[in-house]
Amino acid sequence: MRHRLNEADVADYILDYHNGDAKAAIKAMQDEIEHLQHQLSLAVVAMGRGYTRGWAPGETRDGQ
Repeated sequence: MRHRLNEADVADYILDYHNGDAKAAIKAMQDEIEHLQHQLSLAVVAMGRGYTRGWAPGETRDGQ
């Protein structure tokens, strides 16, 4: 089973990874978000509606 870190630990890890540079950390996270959004877009195009029983990911957190 994978150990889940709390949010403060994750934030500290990200900042440490970027040598305390908050702007670099935010930029890296924005780049990662854009990459994941692109990957999700590709997956949506590739999977059929029947496979997901009509569900499709939304652009907002609540899926609407």
